[in-house]
Amino acid sequence: MIDFARVQKELVECGKDAEGSGITVVPKADNLARLIGTIPGPVGTPYEGGIFKIDITLPDGYPFEPPKMQFATKVWHPNISSQSGAICLDILKDQWSPALTLKTALLSVQALLSAPAPDDPQDAVVAQQYLKEYQTFVGTARYWTETFAKTSSLGIEEKVQKLVEMGFAEAQVRSTLESVGGDENLALERLCSS
Repeated sequence: MIDFARVQKELVECGKDAEGSGITVVPKADNLARLIGTIPGPVGTPYEGGIFKIDITLPDGYPFEPPKMQFATKVWHPNISSQSGAICLDILKDQWSPALTLKTALLSVQALLSAPAPDDPQDAVVAQQYLKEYQTFVGTARYWTETFAKTSSLGIEEKVQKLVEMGFAEAQVRSTLESVGGDENLALERLCSS
């Protein structure tokens, strides 16, 4: 049986330091067994500036069994599946201890972003690129961070202006942006294919 009193205490503790660490954990709807964690990309890595969402499912045996975590945000990393978001990290498997918390687990995931272990990969393709073509790996990881882990700070008017400057009609730009929920990249794809 999940220790929900402990989970609530962990959520409160994590909330106290969220501004300093950038790490948050919140319930998905009203279910304390299904959570969403967020971690900022570590400074000095290709993930810097990104905010990464992690789906957390607590097993019935939590805290005596590790939480199940996987990236909801796509990430290019040797120890994270580029397809499913599965994470290869010992403390989420056989090195888990009930003394660890959701926050320490998320800190470990964040540390993994800083220090990949390509010799024990979750994604063999990414690991090979990391080992054999490091600069390509860095460029791809940065691109994925820009594309999937950063929310655009541009307001709708700036997006309209940018797309109009590319030669698209303003009315068409506005209706396309509206139909894709303001996603500038998706709007550009639609405008180019129409």
